[in-house]
Amino acid sequence: ERYMFGIYLSGTGNTKHCIEKLALLLDESATVLPIESEDVIREAEQNETIILGYPTQFSNVPIMVRNFIRDNDIWKGKKVLCVATMGAFSGDGAGCSARLLKKKGARIIGGLHLRMPDSVCDSKLLKKSLEENREIVLSTDKKIEEAARDIQNGKYPKEGISFASHIIGLLGQRLWFYGKTRNYSDKLKISDKCIGCGLCSKICPMKNIEISNGKAVTNGKCTMCYRCISNCP
Repeated sequence: ERYMFGIYLSGTGNTKHCIEKLALLLDESATVLPIESEDVIREAEQNETIILGYPTQFSNVPIMVRNFIRDNDIWKGKKVLCVATMGAFSGDGAGCSARLLKKKGARIIGGLHLRMPDSVCDSKLLKKSLEENREIVLSTDKKIEEAARDIQNGKYPKEGISFASHIIGLLGQRLWFYGKTRNYSDKLKISDKCIGCGLCSKICPMKNIEISNGKAVTNGKCTMCYRCISNCP
């Protein structure tokens, strides 16, 4: 049985960066895979400790991640560190998955909140300069390194998993925006400029997009990860 395994949902690469960095600092032999990989279940079964990472959406866990936790019986007895990435604020981004995982028999060893550049790239209000985003990443890299040192010394971060954090996340965002994260979205709009190159259909973690008559079409299973929007030429 191996020691450490990282699982992540990452649209634009923020969460991928964080989970890879943290897992490899803790265990040089760690395996890290995206949640949509065919090998995720097998790897999870072979490792005793799992780092689960995802971007928060209005202080909630993306529905793809919630369903992954609910639908797979790999958690009983596993030690899980919940890592939530965010553009600004989340009261209990890590706690939302921690509560689901506990119901599946997992042992929650910690929670970590990491600020990264906002992945919502089609909103002018959320855009920052390249220099500002680089500073955010550098600051978070330092936080990850500090967290890894603490964990190696037996001190796990506990961000977002307390009852107080639960209340902050609930009242701060989730109650007001729960409708946006309750189900998969059917709101993804395909631009008239689409040339049907097929890139989005290849990279969508939900296999939600296909090419029909030379244009991308959606199937109402968007997890709002922004991978297609960020990569569209």
